[in-house]
Amino acid sequence: MLSRLSTVKASQFLRVAAAPSQLLSRSISTSTPQYALNTVINFVPQQEAWVIERMGKFHKILEPGFNVLIPVLDRIKYVQSLKEIAIEIPQQGAITLDNVQLHLDGVLYLRVIDPYKASYGVDDPEFAVTQLAQTTMRSEVGKISLDTVFKEREQLNVCIVEAINKAAEPWGLVSMRYEIRNMTMPARIQEAMQMQVEAERRKRAAILESEGQRDAAINVALGEKQSRILASEASMQEKINEAKGQASAIELQGEARRKAIDYVAAALNKQGGSNAASLVIAEQYVKAFSGLAKESNTLIVPANANDINSMVTQALTVYNQVTKAQAAATVVESVPAEPAKPSNTEN
Repeated sequence: MLSRLSTVKASQFLRVAAAPSQLLSRSISTSTPQYALNTVINFVPQQEAWVIERMGKFHKILEPGFNVLIPVLDRIKYVQSLKEIAIEIPQQGAITLDNVQLHLDGVLYLRVIDPYKASYGVDDPEFAVTQLAQTTMRSEVGKISLDTVFKEREQLNVCIVEAINKAAEPWGLVSMRYEIRNMTMPARIQEAMQMQVEAERRKRAAILESEGQRDAAINVALGEKQSRILASEASMQEKINEAKGQASAIELQGEARRKAIDYVAAALNKQGGSNAASLVIAEQYVKAFSGLAKESNTLIVPANANDINSMVTQALTVYNQVTKAQAAATVVESVPAEPAKPSNTEN
């Protein structure tokens, strides 16, 4: 008995090793592979489910690992892969809401969640899911326009997955995701879309250029305004400073003139002041007379220009008269005015 079991186990391992490509290439199995034969002691690989029939009726589903079956009575009818698989959806035509024909193909990712339903619910799961994906894609594309197909491509994939899951639930299959791989359209539609894109880009460029020119003009105007304001403020401050400078200069000149006059007056009141004044006047007369006939040939000179003494005497006489007049005015201002006498009027 032990030798028979060892022989059966060895033959099973040889069959599994001889057909690895067949195991890997099969995604959803609807028939029994060659290596899945009832050998009494059976080892189910991980992520596989073996559907067992006893005398032609469903009996149970074998879990991964060690399992014992009754020969002749038990039969491994189906082997289902529980891995997530990818099924290529062939290219097909679809018409959008705005009557544009598109050709789309994609990839569907699904997985078996109920081996019993996948075995007895549908004859060929791959073919059924492929046809369901194609019809669902055409239905969903017909609900939206061409522009929406490109903008909401992800949402379109989600809608297709939801529709497939509702229809494939009795088959024990669940769609994980669907991806639209290629999307083609007629050449004229492509040319029209290209022209639309170019026109939109030119529009954006023109808008951006006009906005740039507007902003540049505003910046230039603001700059000129600020420049003129600053220039006017600078000119005003300059004039104020010049006026203050001239006023200060006049005040300083007047103060210097007053001090000079005070010094001259004090010097004249001293002993020998008259003689000093006569000397200064004589020097100024000689200096002024020496400058005659330098700028013009026409001269008007006094008759006694050669008599310096008489000129000095005349200048001193004028000075004395002015001094006496000032002294008399000072005395008049210092005398208080007499009050007016009341008048006696008889009634």
